[in-house]
Amino acid sequence: MAPPAGVMIISQDAHTIATYIPHLRRYARALTGDATTADDLVQDTLERAWIRFSLWRPGSNLRPWLFTIMHNVFINELRSKPRNQPTRYPAEISVAAPQEERLKLRDLNNALRELSPEHREVVLLIGLEQMSYDEAAKILGIPIGTVMSRLSRGREQLRTIINGSSAATQLKVIK
Repeated sequence: MAPPAGVMIISQDAHTIATYIPHLRRYARALTGDATTADDLVQDTLERAWIRFSLWRPGSNLRPWLFTIMHNVFINELRSKPRNQPTRYPAEISVAAPQEERLKLRDLNNALRELSPEHREVVLLIGLEQMSYDEAAKILGIPIGTVMSRLSRGREQLRTIINGSSAATQLKVIK
């Protein structure tokens, strides 16, 4: 006897969500820098997604919907903490690599931690997760122009930090 239709749909939905867990973990790990807190962030994201799965529109892309939930969980955690108190999700990436590559990754990690959360999220969504500007804009709930602006400024800040230059970016005067 076949299981009721609803049971099969739930099973398919769980499988569909499960295919995105590696992507969610990678992004969470880049945001938090710690495997344990990244797993907590993914767990919170999956819990909210499962509870609110009826809000997802079938036929639409599930990946941006899940990343939007993760973004909201992460931002809510940042906002709920006083500025001088460490968050549950510290922004530090630890990576095992050969020495030279490890130093480059450490420098990149340190530079990413110096970015504001707004710039870091855009850089990670587009640079690490290879999302389009439109997808990042929808996930973060901001206009596409703001995504492009934050990405540009975030990349420039990363270049400045990594190259050790403390000079401010020169603005061009247009008449």
